Amino acid sequence: MAAPIHDSPFQIQTQYVKDLSFENPDAPEIFVALSKTQPEVNVDIDVTTSHLTERVYEVVLNLRVSAKAGERTAFLADVHYAALIDVRRDFPDDEIEALLLREGPRFLFPFARSVIADLTREGGFPPLSINPIDFDRFYEHHKKANGQDGTNGDGPLV
Repeated sequence: MAAPIHDSPFQIQTQYVKDLSFENPDAPEIFVALSKTQPEVNVDIDVTTSHLTERVYEVVLNLRVSAKAGERTAFLADVHYAALIDVRRDFPDDEIEALLLREGPRFLFPFARSVIADLTREGGFPPLSINPIDFDRFYEHHKKANGQDGTNGDGPLV
C-alpha cells in the first residue's frame, strides 16, 4: 500500500466570498450605448494576507472590474475571494510570504473569475472571462513596489 503523498506545502481549510459588489449605474441607457460601441474594460488586482494563528493565514484575492462605453459606466464589479490556508509545519518561515502571495491567488483565481463572469451575466452583460494572471510576476512587482528588492518600503507583506 502506497503512503499518502504530501508534497503540497499548504492545505486549504476553506474558501469563501468575503465581499461582493456589482453596480450598473447607467442602466438602462448603457445598453443602448453598448449596441453602438465596444466597452473599455479595466481589471485591477490585489492580494492581501493576514496571519490568523500559528501557521494559518487568510489570503484574499481582490478583483475589481470596471467597464465604460465612452463616458458612461457600463458596470463596476468587485469581488474579494478568500481562503484560509494552513501552511505545513516544516515549510521554511522565510518562504511563507512568497507561498501565500503566489500560490494562494493562483488557487483562488479560477473561483474569483467565475464569480465575476456570473456577476456580469446576471447584470445583463455578456459573461466576462478575465485572462489568466501570472502571479509570479505579480509577486515580483509587489515586492518591488514595497521596497523588498533592496530599494525602499515598509517590509514584508505578510
